[in-house]
Amino acid sequence: MVYAAKRLNEAGVRTFRMDMRACGAGEGLSRMPYHAGCSDDLLTSLERVASICPASPISLVGFSIGGNTTLKLAGEAAHNLPSQLTRLVAISPPIDLGLCVGRFSTGAARFYDRYIARSHYRHLLRSEALIENAPYVSEGFRPRGQRDFDTWYTAAMWGFETVDDFYAETSACHVVSEIRVPTLLIASRDDPLVPVELFERIESQRSIKLHVTDHGGHLGFIGRRGIDADRRWLDWRIVDYITADRAASANMAA
Repeated sequence: MVYAAKRLNEAGVRTFRMDMRACGAGEGLSRMPYHAGCSDDLLTSLERVASICPASPISLVGFSIGGNTTLKLAGEAAHNLPSQLTRLVAISPPIDLGLCVGRFSTGAARFYDRYIARSHYRHLLRSEALIENAPYVSEGFRPRGQRDFDTWYTAAMWGFETVDDFYAETSACHVVSEIRVPTLLIASRDDPLVPVELFERIESQRSIKLHVTDHGGHLGFIGRRGIDADRRWLDWRIVDYITADRAASANMAA
């Protein structure tokens, strides 16, 4: 996010970076945790940006979980989005959360599964607000993986009967067919966390341009030297897509 924002700034694009609830600058302020389906939070932030920049076109970029949130919002609120929203970019979004979390328990992803669960748990313990209504967290709760964490904490805190209900209702795959804003979706065939087959199912969606690379893992897109200004291939694709209309206008003016 930081590098992409820097490149956009250098291209003359004003940027805003959003912290999910209870994260970053918002840590300790929220009584509820974030999750991949917090599209209402994203819409509130988007409307705020639109009010600050009423005459500017707006592009929305989501990375990984943020990509799922972006696509979910664009699909479920297709007719209620700010009129300035003209483009979306989603990179490696886990649009079927149940399926993706299931992959965490296989292969090399198992190490990430344990790491992210421990990270979430430590995050909880730092915030009295987040565990105020979940006393079991401080009474010996130790998640072994992401599904375990979501079962005992996230799904329970948000009032879902089961973790599978939680994954189903917060996944973007059910609403992507409703997306009307032009969207660039970037994914990799060797992503260990998000199977590329999820995106090939929506390849025919008119509003979505799907770009699948052979390599790149999960958000690890590095290019050859000499093609772009540096090897951060993903940053330059974001800049190219967001500034495409501006480039076309310049060419027309010339």
